[in-house]
Amino acid sequence: MSTIADPSAQQQKTGRNLPIAIAAGLGLGALVLGTLFIRREAFVVFAILACALALYELTIAFKTRAIKIPVVPLHVGSIGILISSFNAGGEALLVSTALTAGGILVWRVLEGGGMPAVRDATGGMFAITYVSFMAGFVMLMLSEPNGPRRVLLFIALAVANDVGGYAAGSLFGRHQMSPSVSPKKSWEGFAGSLILAGIIGPILGVYMFDGALIFGLTLAAATVVFATVGDLAESLIKRDLGIKDMSSLIPGHGGVLDRLDSLLLTAPVAFVVMELMLPAAA
Repeated sequence: MSTIADPSAQQQKTGRNLPIAIAAGLGLGALVLGTLFIRREAFVVFAILACALALYELTIAFKTRAIKIPVVPLHVGSIGILISSFNAGGEALLVSTALTAGGILVWRVLEGGGMPAVRDATGGMFAITYVSFMAGFVMLMLSEPNGPRRVLLFIALAVANDVGGYAAGSLFGRHQMSPSVSPKKSWEGFAGSLILAGIIGPILGVYMFDGALIFGLTLAAATVVFATVGDLAESLIKRDLGIKDMSSLIPGHGGVLDRLDSLLLTAPVAFVVMELMLPAAA
């Protein structure tokens, strides 16, 4: 009798084609490392493209509920938010987001259409806040003297959260965390995320920043909690819209927003923890 696992059975159990998902994940990881450490501006361009794809997915998904987000001010504003955050800091992030929200509202009102215009503009404001404003905190991390290392630690902990949760959930998952929102997410998976991130965080924190163990543990715990909230939040959005994945742009993973969901809500928290617990030139 063959002992080789049936890939189709594995995919049915886990909800993804694991070999393809791993290959796609490694490719994305190589792209992130390359853009981070060859030149920071390359990572800014990478972030702009990722946010543009995520906003495109969200725009298409919202159309299932007859919400028409104004595309031009959305994408122009997103580029402005990310570039200004990287070049000019936190105040620029707030100002550019506010200007983009105002631009979305004015653009949609000028298009006409009565009350749907209010709904569409609100959808656009949600999209720019959920995607580009949150991503702006990654640009704030990147702009620090040790920015690439800060972003790498942030992403590494988010990956540890996903890998630990996926492995523990697949092997030991019995108790659902929120069955009405995400039936596959379990408390055992959450524990796996805490364990793996709790190992990776202190190791990288000490190695890359000479930081105290408490820094790595604090950042790891915050990442797991808010990454889990981010996953559940996007699952709630997709459930409300009646879709399984935002798209199929990333083989084995779904859409770009399906990969960014945990990163987006974690970015502001990671930025604050690093600002409070790391010296600027660590």
